[in-house]
Amino acid sequence: MLDFIYYPVSAILWLWHTVFGAVLGPGSGFAWALSVVFLVFTIRLLLLKPAIEQIRTARRMQELRPQLDKLRKEHAGDRGAQAAAMQKLQQEHGFNPLMGCLPALVQLPVFLGLYHVLQSFDRTGTGFGKLGMTPEANAATPNYFFDVADVQSFLGARLFGTPISAAIASPDSALESFAAHGSVPTMAGIAIVAVPLMVVASLATHLNARASVARQDPAAAANPQMALMNTLMLWVFPLGALLGGPLLMIAILLYWVANNLWTYGQQHLVFARMDREAQKESEAVESSEANAPQPGARPASRPKSGRRRGRAR
Repeated sequence: MLDFIYYPVSAILWLWHTVFGAVLGPGSGFAWALSVVFLVFTIRLLLLKPAIEQIRTARRMQELRPQLDKLRKEHAGDRGAQAAAMQKLQQEHGFNPLMGCLPALVQLPVFLGLYHVLQSFDRTGTGFGKLGMTPEANAATPNYFFDVADVQSFLGARLFGTPISAAIASPDSALESFAAHGSVPTMAGIAIVAVPLMVVASLATHLNARASVARQDPAAAANPQMALMNTLMLWVFPLGALLGGPLLMIAILLYWVANNLWTYGQQHLVFARMDREAQKESEAVESSEANAPQPGARPASRPKSGRRRGRAR
């Protein structure tokens, strides 16, 4: 049903695996890990411009908040007039609310696509997204852009001795599949690789939320609904990385870590750039006001030319 997402996601992952596999070997766990990480970087790079517009939209929202609150009070009894006035104000300032949520709307199906593609390397068992295949049938079934050899390469890939397709809570059917492509991993062995990724993902999620909350308008942050959302972002979502991590395969945890690390770096770089732009604009306005003539003062006359007109003969 979502093949229009699964095929592009798998194509980008296949491309990066082809690149890193040529250097490290197709069956290398590091080649597969880097493929997942650079899939994230590719998607985030494509979304960089909308992400910057999202941040600019948030800033414009803060600047327009006093005027929007004023319009809400003026048209408190007429929602139609209130919506029209707010829309007019947003158009006058080039404000598009859709840009504030576009990157998140795009990233969600990408994450779901990656989750499905990675899970589809192992279709044994009968859980969500599984087809009840035997390990032999699963290893002989292509996965979107990946042929049979790629599927077997992924199933056999090890990262520090642990299958990249393993999760701490891997079912018995998955363990049978791992046995067909190498040694059977233990829960402790999987945890040695998975737990650090879970901790980094949780910490990065919390730090990203802190950076976002720190730049919120204090008046907006005091709103009960916004305060609740901030609490979710600061504590509940990071906790989800720890509680839900045991259910996710190592490859998906790598996606989570890479995505949060990119977000952390992007926020700091983009905000620093926008702060410099705002500083330059403020200095330009101050300079213009300082050079403007005082009210009632005559404008400065132009300097006279040193040349005299000759007499007409």
